[in-house]
Amino acid sequence: MKKENIKNLTPEELKKELLILEEPAYRSDQILSWLYVKAVKNFAQMSSLPFELQKKLADSFYIGELELAKRLISRDGTQKFLFKLQDGNFIETVLIKAAGRETVCVSTQAGCKFACKFCASGKKGFIRNLKPSEMTGQITYLNHKLNFHITNVVFMGMGEPLDNYLNTVKAVKIINDEKCLNIAARRITISTCGIIPAIKKLKNLKLQINLSISLHTADDKLRSRLMPVNKKYPLKKLIDEVENYYKATNRKITLEYILIKSINDSKKDAEALARIARRLRATINLIRYHEVAAQNFIAPEKEVVDRFMKYLRQLDANVTLRVSKGTDISGACGQLAGKMQVQSHKSQVKAKANNN
Repeated sequence: MKKENIKNLTPEELKKELLILEEPAYRSDQILSWLYVKAVKNFAQMSSLPFELQKKLADSFYIGELELAKRLISRDGTQKFLFKLQDGNFIETVLIKAAGRETVCVSTQAGCKFACKFCASGKKGFIRNLKPSEMTGQITYLNHKLNFHITNVVFMGMGEPLDNYLNTVKAVKIINDEKCLNIAARRITISTCGIIPAIKKLKNLKLQINLSISLHTADDKLRSRLMPVNKKYPLKKLIDEVENYYKATNRKITLEYILIKSINDSKKDAEALARIARRLRATINLIRYHEVAAQNFIAPEKEVVDRFMKYLRQLDANVTLRVSKGTDISGACGQLAGKMQVQSHKSQVKAKANNN
């Protein structure tokens, strides 16, 4: 029987597994404390559990963790981590420290299938979904191995969180649970390019998390060119569903908008964006484009960014400018795609070709 990483289980799932093992459900709290507070590496270290239970757990599960392959520190203090997964793939995680907060930007997939034109993560295609333990493992490694104290979590790293819906929701529940990582739901944000069916399901869960929409233009044709996902889930239907989400949850909506010179930075663009923001009572998170290799887009000058913000504010839109950090280590928005991860993907393609 193939063993599973026990950290893939939510607290409720762990209780069910204990019943299958004919063990009392209250042992769940003890096990979670050993896993997430004391960070033990094997079941034999769980000294408060009977030896027989330790053996049962070891027969069915293992305790896995990520391997740090590389760590980069930016001039502004932002840190980027390249993690090696057990199957040899690589993902990247970013840590941002500011104003008493330590925010981790978590990856949810190795690679990405959505190929947004301004983003590096999808340039080499999709490899696979991450499991819950591989998402939460990015946080626990920083907390336990590097002595950080993560206060906020944003699912904005490599991949599309809602394309990996079930695993992402499980990870959110583990991160939020007081017996596990104990991070308040209101300090957790999921970012999506607009997977409408998953937004509907997320709405019905009524989690107190924040939702961030990678919008980047309010023009349907341009969005289809920049973000191919818009062809399947067009802008009008997306905004309708996001409005439904807001009404059902009353949770904060953020519209991410990467400003690209001469592409989406006109007064007309600002007017269309402001209409959507007012309708959703959303905050616009304006992001100056960060250059990505093999892409011809250009970052706008400071005066263009300032003028665009001025337009939005004149139109009664709530807008903030994201102070981009980690650009010198390719850790800013849209830049996550490590060289080792790319090499790993190339190696897999070559191996498949040889096997055929």
